[in-house]
Amino acid sequence: MSADNAITSGQYIAHHLEHLTLNLKTFAIGDTSGGFWTLNLDTLLVSIIIGILVMTTLRIAAKRMTEIPGKLQNVAEILIGYVDNTVHEIFHHKNTFIPALALTIFVWVFAMNAMDLLPVDLLPRVLGHFGVPYFKSVPTADPNATFALSISVFLLIIFFNIRVKKLGFLKEMLTFPFGPYLFPINFIFRVIEECVKPISLALRLFGNMFAGELIFILIAILSWKIQWAPGAIWSIFHILIITLQAFLFMMLTIIYLGMAHESH
Repeated sequence: MSADNAITSGQYIAHHLEHLTLNLKTFAIGDTSGGFWTLNLDTLLVSIIIGILVMTTLRIAAKRMTEIPGKLQNVAEILIGYVDNTVHEIFHHKNTFIPALALTIFVWVFAMNAMDLLPVDLLPRVLGHFGVPYFKSVPTADPNATFALSISVFLLIIFFNIRVKKLGFLKEMLTFPFGPYLFPINFIFRVIEECVKPISLALRLFGNMFAGELIFILIAILSWKIQWAPGAIWSIFHILIITLQAFLFMMLTIIYLGMAHESH
């Protein structure tokens, strides 16, 4: 924070917690008066760019498959094999979509989480030279991104419930767990159960990543002479958190989709 001595610690933290926004009503950048119609441009841009880079890398690895694998192919094969084995241990139905979805979720969420390892001032300071006032570089530290991911999973849960069980899904909602005579209570319980899934998915990922980002910001407030030590320690520990949160999001998605294929 040596270059930011003109502002207080509170102003520094507040600045790094602000998003680059776009008001969809007026198309004014930095205007947050749109409420629901305010778009966090930094979250959207970073998520899309990371998604394109990750999928392009995997595509290149797939197209360059050889009998004597290189480093990229080795990494891709290890990752794909691990995710595929994990899926088949939990999901006991023949389905090529679920393993592909699990791989996409794990790699994409991990890559977005890994943005937290960049110095907190790097992107905001670089983009500041181009007139960008705020920029948060960790998409998963934004609840809008994590809820978008979890709602997508929620829609898949409903889709597979209807596709696999058909009318049995409605019967299941009305008769389990207390029998057909208490169908209003059964229905309410099932709605609560289904709604809790995306909420827990989103808040778990957001809470961990936001807390990690905030700690990095607090470390950056310290003098440059001493901030390297806690910064290095937290970075090493945070690598585990980044990986664990991506893994948990993937695992819970597989479990929830597996439950959608099973009858009570």
